[in-house]
Amino acid sequence: MSEPNDLPVSSDHSEPLSRAIGERYLTYALSTIMHRALPDARDGLKPVHRRILFAMRELKLSPTGGFRKSAKISGDVMGNYHPHGDAAIYDAMARLAQDFNMRYPLVDGQGNFGNIDGDNPAAARYTEARLTAASEALLAGLAENAVDFRPNYDGTLEEPVVLPAAFPNLLANGSSGIAVGMATNIPPHNLDELIAACLQLIQAPETSDEALVALVPGPDFPTGGVLVEPRDNILEAYRTGRGSFRLRARWSVEDLGRGTWQIVVTEIPFQVQKSKLIERLAELIQTKKVPALADVRDESAEDIRIVLEPRARTVDPEMLMGMLFRSSDLENRFSLNMNVLIDGRVPKVCSLKEVLGAFLDHRRTVLQRRSQHRIDRIDARLEVLEGYIIAYLNLDRVIAIIRYEEEPKAVLIAEFELSDVQAEAILNMRLRNLRKLEEMELRRERDALMVERAGLDDLLGSIAAQWKAIAAELDEVRKTFGKSAPGGARRTSFAEAGEVAEVPLEAMIEREPITVILSKMGWVRAMKGHQANGAEVKFKDGDEAHFTLLAETTDRILLAASNGRFFTLTGANLPGGRGMGEPLRLMLDLPNEAEIVEIMLFRAGEKFLVASSEGDGFVVSSEELLAQTRAGKQIQNLSGTARLRVCRKVAGDTVAVVGENRKLLVFPLAELPEMTRGKGVRLQKYKDGGLNDATTFQLSDGLTWKDPAGRTRTESDLTEWLAKRASAGRMAPRGFPRDNRFS
Repeated sequence: MSEPNDLPVSSDHSEPLSRAIGERYLTYALSTIMHRALPDARDGLKPVHRRILFAMRELKLSPTGGFRKSAKISGDVMGNYHPHGDAAIYDAMARLAQDFNMRYPLVDGQGNFGNIDGDNPAAARYTEARLTAASEALLAGLAENAVDFRPNYDGTLEEPVVLPAAFPNLLANGSSGIAVGMATNIPPHNLDELIAACLQLIQAPETSDEALVALVPGPDFPTGGVLVEPRDNILEAYRTGRGSFRLRARWSVEDLGRGTWQIVVTEIPFQVQKSKLIERLAELIQTKKVPALADVRDESAEDIRIVLEPRARTVDPEMLMGMLFRSSDLENRFSLNMNVLIDGRVPKVCSLKEVLGAFLDHRRTVLQRRSQHRIDRIDARLEVLEGYIIAYLNLDRVIAIIRYEEEPKAVLIAEFELSDVQAEAILNMRLRNLRKLEEMELRRERDALMVERAGLDDLLGSIAAQWKAIAAELDEVRKTFGKSAPGGARRTSFAEAGEVAEVPLEAMIEREPITVILSKMGWVRAMKGHQANGAEVKFKDGDEAHFTLLAETTDRILLAASNGRFFTLTGANLPGGRGMGEPLRLMLDLPNEAEIVEIMLFRAGEKFLVASSEGDGFVVSSEELLAQTRAGKQIQNLSGTARLRVCRKVAGDTVAVVGENRKLLVFPLAELPEMTRGKGVRLQKYKDGGLNDATTFQLSDGLTWKDPAGRTRTESDLTEWLAKRASAGRMAPRGFPRDNRFS
């Protein structure tokens, strides 16, 4: 029986939950930052992209060779280097092949790799791929010890830590990613401009940010477009590594003859899906948020062609596009956040100068390692050549040793002071090489290699020579991918945005007469033309006309509600008169207990008298009554059971008020204040009841109303009813309407 001390020791241990979670989350965060989301400043790639390119190189998928199935490529990447889902690997590879996402595609795809409409690529078993010349430039030097290698995930193979990268791919193709607590978003740039900036930094390392931005004026998106960000903002973004760029679609006006025209959009902003953009433009037409736009058509084939038709030929194209820029993705902002891994280890938000500096430092390291690798190869070859030459000088003796000695290798080493490598090379030499001519060739090869080695020694011993060599390499890349190469010219141009002024409705829509009809049940419609009074108009059962207003499609219509709020509708946005119209409450946020008291046309500079059932009121300008949202605008503050009773356009110098008690009061308009919002002041005093109606008129013309018989009457002598504001007033004159209303 075992003693207590012999019991197995438990491997469990306890620790606070917060510490355990903190440590594990920190490990996850570091893994995400280092190995997934942030690109390396040296080659501009994330691990998955680097492994895809390396695996394709191992499959010998050169730009001039054949294609291989994408399923084979993603399978090799997953099995050898990237133990994650093959769908994620294929998506990453497909993006490297999309010319609308990559300024310089790194994968040459054959088949359906998606499109700018947002459609997904075909399945991996249907598509094929190979490397491009750009990716070959990134990989050049891998076989020459240019970079470090590390074991893959299971230790059976090796993969590069970083690619040699012959050009600044981080800025050329851009990158985006979301890590834990940080993110990156870098736009693509023009390679010719980037190399010009690199050459400037090589020549003058202290070059200012302003001078670099003069060489790299801004991003160069694969989809083109027009950059309208002010230069000062661009400079600040590149100086700090954070900012944003305002990008617009490229458009032109196409003349159709006879004064008609249409707008054609040929380039859309970067990473905007064309199908969703078309849907948004169609929605703007349907909701009439941009009344000047009549139709949108997608006539795209290989290139982009979006046709926008104006509602009227009088519309100004600049104004129309200004409104569309403000309301759709024809204009968007691309955020800049140059958060990258410096030396593959430290995440840092870098400026343009720092990113280019990191690339150049990497190129210098690559140059040094490749040069040292070449020196080592030359030294190994020179050692063999020296052995060959010794053999030729003592050819008969060497042949005799090989022929008669039992251990020829040991005898050769002892007699001619050869190294093991030299002796092995002599023993492996073919008989056909024992010619006099071969000795001369070996001496020439030795001399050439010694000259080359001396040059490499000089290169490694001189920093200036190294930078000169790097500049020469960049010039070669510039010839291959620069502005003179196919597709190398800048695609994104620059322009000033210009402020989009408030566009008058008359400039956007066809001006036509309409008759606005609001029924008692709250249904509104706009009949074409000005309907005569008494014209037959159909309503729903139990409904009838409540307000009728002669207007035009360009008019803005003001609606006063009994809760003191004012609403605004546009004539062009009202439903047509073919049916019964639409419920007003679907267009406005009008409470169920509120009713429309008055509708009127907006005219700038006019003033209105507003009054509540409690007898309070004031004068307000028409501009203050305009509401910008469907929720309306509160103008008169009401309490308790008070309701807005009157809203009349001011016309004259005198106010007449009549209460529910039929008492009439007349006082000067000057006694009423002009306000923008509020309860107002007392118009008339009541013992019981409240205000029934109010109006304004010219005192010299007298007060006019219609008697019960429908005849127009005018009271010229109003001395009996003239009094101070807030007085009780006196009984209305004989013949005053029984409903106590002036009209």
